[in-house]
Amino acid sequence: MSNKKQHYIDFDEYLRQGEPSQKEKASIWQTAIGLQAVDGLQTSDYLKVTACKHIEGEIDIDEVRELIKSYYQSKTLRKSDDDDKQEADKVSANIAKILSSQTLDFSKGGYISVHRRVFEGVFKHAGKLRDYDITKREWVLDGDTVNYLNWEDLGRAIEYDIGQEKDFSYKGISADAIIEHIARFVSGLWQIHAFCEGNTRTTAVFTILYLRSIGFKVNNSLFARHSWYFRNALVRANYKNVLKGIDYTPMYLERFFRNMLLGEQWDLRNRYLHIHASGEWEIQRRLDTPTSTPQVHVEYPTSTPQVKDKLHVCNTCVMELIKVIGNNEMSVKEMLGTMGLKERKNFLNLYLNPAINEGYVRLLYPNSPRHPRQKYLLTVKGLTVYDEFDRSE
Repeated sequence: MSNKKQHYIDFDEYLRQGEPSQKEKASIWQTAIGLQAVDGLQTSDYLKVTACKHIEGEIDIDEVRELIKSYYQSKTLRKSDDDDKQEADKVSANIAKILSSQTLDFSKGGYISVHRRVFEGVFKHAGKLRDYDITKREWVLDGDTVNYLNWEDLGRAIEYDIGQEKDFSYKGISADAIIEHIARFVSGLWQIHAFCEGNTRTTAVFTILYLRSIGFKVNNSLFARHSWYFRNALVRANYKNVLKGIDYTPMYLERFFRNMLLGEQWDLRNRYLHIHASGEWEIQRRLDTPTSTPQVHVEYPTSTPQVKDKLHVCNTCVMELIKVIGNNEMSVKEMLGTMGLKERKNFLNLYLNPAINEGYVRLLYPNSPRHPRQKYLLTVKGLTVYDEFDRSE
């Protein structure tokens, strides 16, 4: 294994050139390591080297955890940041193991269990609800705090929020409504702040597992690269101060999920989230702002019984592309071949760009539009249209 691979912090080399199993593991490790940033932690070089051995298939995830444990037990020369690195390393390995699993207990006990498993071997209070009230000074709030739930009601609140989500049906609602609902559920669960430490990392892992369990293709790179934004977006979604003229602001969290699930490209930088953002940071930029390409409209079902549970896309080119892509990931060359087209420029102008601009199609590598292995897939919105069309056939 090359030194380059051993020290490639974000594992992009594996994501570009690795085997399918290596890509999956690299994505998981990216997320596990990236989530440590929510508490200002960084993993050690030793963890990254050991993670690469796991990606290469030399060791399994339990061996990774044992090696990390032995590394800190046998360490003789101690540095000032060793405690922080030990926490980041062990938690990253724990998260990597959890995300490698396809199981989820979507219940109060399951949520508490995620905290226990994430912080096993790190916190003595792993998996235990806090028994005191808390406040936290937040940079984005100019030192103010979110009002977290009082400790006596933690268990009941978790049970209620998850129970409400279990009873919620996503059938027949628009992509916008889906995003708003997911953001509201995740925001409410986080605001409970059930544990003494590690609430954001627990909520992030639980969210990934839940979204995967109900059929979403979760773009893990958002948590890997923007975990600090995710936390601050949760803060803004749960902060209200009438005297300062500040209301709850869920749009930042919604834009995080829009990037993750709809393939949009909002600029996820923390300066937009500050309650006194000024100048260029007052208005959050969308990097893929739609141009004047042909508009695509979607008619979503209403609550009227006589209206069929069906979607309709008026732009026939976009509809044709949605049917071609379906549940696949396709390159431009593959789409051209499947559709029997030869003119790449016309295809981009009439089919692909309008589908992307209107939120039906997203890039597999949104941060690298010219990626040599770039492919395209349907967003949640696009899949909704495709599924309705498929059922009507």
